[in-house]
Amino acid sequence: MKSEPAFSHSAGRSPESARTGRTSRKRPLVVLAGQQNGGKSTLFNTLTGASQHIANYPGVTVDKKSGSYRHHQIRIDVVDLPGTYSLTSFSLEERVARDFIFTSHPDVVVNVVDAAGLKRSLLLTLQLLEAGFPMIMALNMIDVAHRRGLSIDVNRLEDRLGIRVIPTIGRKRQGKNALKKAIWQTTTGELEHQQFQMVYEKAEPLLARVEQELSRHPEITTGYPVRWMAVRLMEEDDQIEKRICELSKNGHLLLSELMSAKTAFETDQSLNISDYLASCREKTAARITRECVTKTRADRPTLTEKIDRVVLNRLLAPLFLLATVYLIYDLSIVRGYQLTQYTWPLLATLRNMVAGLLPDAGLLLDPYLRALSLWIIDSTLTLLNYIPIFFILFGLIAILEDSGYMARIAFIMDKLFYNYGLHGQSTLPFILGGVFAGGCAVPGVMAARAIPDERARMATILTVPFMNCMAKIPLYTLIVNIYFANYKSWAMLFISTITIIVALFAAKLLTTTVIRQMTTTPFVMALPAYHLPTVGAVLTRALERVWLYVKKVGTIVVVVAVIIFVLLQWPGINKQQMAGYQQQMQQATDTFCKMIETADPHLGRFTDSQLLDLLNDYDDYKRALFASGGGKGKRDVDRKFQSRNELFFSILKPEKDETARKISRALKKLHSKRKRLRREIKEARIVNSFLGMTGKILEPVSRFAGFDWKINVALLSSFAARESSVATLGVLFREGADANLTLEQRMDNEGRSTGFSSLNALALLLFFALYPPCLATAIMVKVQTQSYKWMLFSIIFPTVLGLIAAGLVYSIGSYLNATGIQMMGIFYGVALTTTILFGFIKTGNKLKKEKIE
Repeated sequence: MKSEPAFSHSAGRSPESARTGRTSRKRPLVVLAGQQNGGKSTLFNTLTGASQHIANYPGVTVDKKSGSYRHHQIRIDVVDLPGTYSLTSFSLEERVARDFIFTSHPDVVVNVVDAAGLKRSLLLTLQLLEAGFPMIMALNMIDVAHRRGLSIDVNRLEDRLGIRVIPTIGRKRQGKNALKKAIWQTTTGELEHQQFQMVYEKAEPLLARVEQELSRHPEITTGYPVRWMAVRLMEEDDQIEKRICELSKNGHLLLSELMSAKTAFETDQSLNISDYLASCREKTAARITRECVTKTRADRPTLTEKIDRVVLNRLLAPLFLLATVYLIYDLSIVRGYQLTQYTWPLLATLRNMVAGLLPDAGLLLDPYLRALSLWIIDSTLTLLNYIPIFFILFGLIAILEDSGYMARIAFIMDKLFYNYGLHGQSTLPFILGGVFAGGCAVPGVMAARAIPDERARMATILTVPFMNCMAKIPLYTLIVNIYFANYKSWAMLFISTITIIVALFAAKLLTTTVIRQMTTTPFVMALPAYHLPTVGAVLTRALERVWLYVKKVGTIVVVVAVIIFVLLQWPGINKQQMAGYQQQMQQATDTFCKMIETADPHLGRFTDSQLLDLLNDYDDYKRALFASGGGKGKRDVDRKFQSRNELFFSILKPEKDETARKISRALKKLHSKRKRLRREIKEARIVNSFLGMTGKILEPVSRFAGFDWKINVALLSSFAARESSVATLGVLFREGADANLTLEQRMDNEGRSTGFSSLNALALLLFFALYPPCLATAIMVKVQTQSYKWMLFSIIFPTVLGLIAAGLVYSIGSYLNATGIQMMGIFYGVALTTTILFGFIKTGNKLKKEKIE
């Protein structure tokens, strides 16, 4: 029988594991390290309270939570590392956690352990002990262990590990003071620790040789324990291999010699050294658990196991999953959107306040300072209006995470998504993005940050915008009602499902080509015990994530808004056109002034300045009434405008005076005329703008897909907001048409004369469905990936894919003389078949999934 791996510890710290190059700092630094779902974030909130903030680790998208607290009048900094199962370099989270520990050299590492899953948690504990840093164990969720009939001998556990063990219940703040005391004693040297060292039995001679060789190269081992590096190197840690090759002059030769020794050992012992080292840690963890944990009652199904028998049932699991994601979608997207009815008036009030500080609006043209400032404000407020949606969404996600069901969602869906290079946790982003219709890509992209697999996370971010967001629905409705009126049900089914089919195809395409080399992680699926989330923890996490969104979007939106503004405004309309608009406005103002002189000679003729002030007051008054909420607010608005200019107010709100009413009606007509002319000037600017000219320049290419320059301009303008596509089409198809006709009738009439058929319409639907993300989503892609390169790729890739799909449908349909509905069926069948077949192609690099109870 093979003997179990031994473990030993000796007093003090060995010279080889001493931390060199430690950064100087005035305040002690504590890091919290632990596996996912161990209550680490809850314990972090317990320690730091409100004194915390979230950022990103430099160069990566992983959250960096940091905070502080005071103890004995000293400020102690705390960093909550990403949840990780080991200190290897498989996943982004593991690399971030490990790099931070070894570069920051913390004064204390607090290993947060799930008391109910001690054996599993000890695997990370043993690796942290090997790193040689001063360490404390927070034996968290001890109440759950007791409920499961587990009694843990804390003193014996301390003796076996050589570190202080503090039982805690993070969500109830129990053990907080004891943990703070232990941290303080460790930082001041009052609490001595014994140096723990794993004994790897058969591998010890090999490790000793590797240690000896590494010790000869201090340029490699500076800041790292030699023993720890030797173990990692034998486990084929690519980061350690890279360090050796980069820092040593003969690094490649040294690495080759060490790998040769490793290969010789494996051949001689007939085993894989990496697997053997892992098994040694597993046996050590099992032995410590047996010695320190006692079952106080016979085994019986826990509440978690009882729930999982239903929730993870082969037949019932999909039903519970659908119910959960529907509830999240309904509460966040649907109900959250309804809340914007209350937040938008507040944002509109803010806009009015800013507008009041800017130069006054001109009669037909606004000063550029006003126009640009309001454009930026409107762009920013549009994104801020998502806050109710995000707050509910992040709160619900926090509930799923804290309850333990989020891990089960990933477990249920991973088998399907794995075939396309995605992850089980891609489910929620796709649902929020609008799998069928009515979602929003912005929260969908944001939700993708929770995916631990780097490659699957990127694939999800790049394919979520394919989903049918709410803003796409107006164009779908327009096209279907014009060209597929007799096939509405089939057309809507096509639109609802083709996007998810293409998204899976695109994800597979990306993960086998462009992002193939991105890091993938072993899919270890820990299914934690179910917990009742606390209100404080849920609200804290929701607020943290919303604030992170506001800060990050705010740094980008201004730049992008200015660029879009320039593209839509310049070079503008020519002087002759402008003179025509000014002449029309002059005629309208002359008519109004003559009417006033006739109705009330005492008023006299208004000057141009007075007339402009009156029209601007009219706009301000209407906006103020909208934001007032009625009742007392409306009366306050009336008093404000009456005190501003009593004469103007008598026209804005005439009482029983018939003359004043007549003047007010005339003012309303003048205002409508001005509004129409300003809109026409805006439309003319769009046509003559850089975007308009770009639409015409692109026409030779877009003809391949059956698009003329008007369609191009509508698509380009919809980049700022999807809804603007229909508004722009309404502008471009107004010229020369009967104003009494609807947009559908105008487009249908022009289509008959220009040959725009149902086949063109199908190509447009396809391209619009696959079209690049809108401005808000593109910004969020930049935020999530921290890369302008990927933001640009998220725009270019779907453009090319959409143009190819639309072009093939239009070209093949034209060659076959097929109708739009016929090609819709053909394309659907080909796309579905291709995607199914694509799923059988192995993506590669991803390791097997493992369920851990």
